[in-house]
Amino acid sequence: MLASIGRGLRSAVLPVLFLAASGYFIWHAVHGERGLIASEQRLQLLADARADLDRARTELEGWERRVQGMRGDRLDRDQLDERARQLLNFVGKDELVIPYGPERRLF
Repeated sequence: MLASIGRGLRSAVLPVLFLAASGYFIWHAVHGERGLIASEQRLQLLADARADLDRARTELEGWERRVQGMRGDRLDRDQLDERARQLLNFVGKDELVIPYGPERRLF
C-alpha cells in the first residue's frame, strides 16, 4: 500500500512542477513588469503624451501667429500702444481720459 502511494506521488511530482512553472510564467505574462496590463498602461500613457503634444503644438502655432502679426510693416505702432494702454490700464501724465459708457466700448 505504501509502495503504491509512493509511486503515485512520484508520478504526480512532474505534472505538479510543470503546472507550477506554467502558472508562474502565465501570471508574470499578465501582471509582470512587461506583461499585458503594464503594456496597456504604457499605451495609455503614450496616448496621453501625444494628446499633450498636440495641444502644445496648437498653442505654439497660435503664439507664432500672434508674434508674426507684430513683425514688419503689418504693425501699426499707434494701435499697438493704444491697445496695450487699454489692456494694462496705463495712461500718460499729459493725457486726458474720456470714459465711454458700456454700450460704446472700443474693444
